[in-house]
This record gives sequence, structure tokens and C-alpha cells, in this order.
Amino acid sequence: MNLFVQSYIVLFERDIQALIKEISAYESNEELWKIGGDLNNSGGNLALHLIGNLRHFIGHVLGDTEYKRERHAEFNSINVPREEIIHGLELASNDVIVTLENLSESKLESIYPVNVLGYEMTTAYFIGHLYGHLNYHLGQVNYHRRLMV
Repeated sequence: MNLFVQSYIVLFERDIQALIKEISAYESNEELWKIGGDLNNSGGNLALHLIGNLRHFIGHVLGDTEYKRERHAEFNSINVPREEIIHGLELASNDVIVTLENLSESKLESIYPVNVLGYEMTTAYFIGHLYGHLNYHLGQVNYHRRLMV
């Protein structure tokens, strides 16, 4: 396994675990789903979005898992129990780790099979993009949780 893959496994695992801690730190399930003011997305919806994003773009597209994404539900579901979200994050973490561990050097260097951003990019580049996406929304969840106090 190359250093790129090893590094991203550590980073994804670290930040998914941080997201699990954030979700667990909400005082109640109700706080997890609050929106208002300038906040359009709840912490719960952001977590569901990250689950769908990682399980689809890494697990399904690269790892051939049977996961079927329901993007509309990621932003429109409410009151999903926090235990279900945490379980989804654990599944996402497993999908990411197993998939990345099995990626060949040639797959990393090849064009990612789905044109997501409107231009072609290598699989390695898109993995970096997905990590940045995870980290961005992790920060939003942290901010949302602190506002709910």
C-alpha cells in the first residue's frame, strides 16, 4: 500500500471518528435536527450527507459495494436516531478503509469513473477532494452543535 493511501486511510478514519464524537456530543436528538436563522442544514442532515457521499463515491463507485445513495433523503430526513447515524458513519468508515486498502496504483492514477465536478480528474485527486468535503462538513457540524447549546 502506498503512502498516499495509508495517509488518507488515517485521515478519513480520524475525521469520521471526530464526526461520531460530534454527533454523540449533542445534548439531545432534538438538538441534532434543529435549524434556523442562517443555518439551512442540521447536524443530522450534514452527517447523513457525509454517509451517503462516502459510501457512494468511495464504497460503491470504487469498492463495488451494493450501497444505493438517496441524496434527497440526506437533506430531507428528520429525527433519525443518533444511534442510526453513528452506525451509518461506522459503515462509511469501513467502506472507505476497505476500499482504499484495495486500490491499485493504476486505479489511483486512472480517471475517476464518474465526472462529478464537471471535469475529469484522477481517482487520487478525487479522494483528496472527498477528504476535504468530509473535513468541511465536520467543521459545520461542530459549529452547529456549539450554536445549539
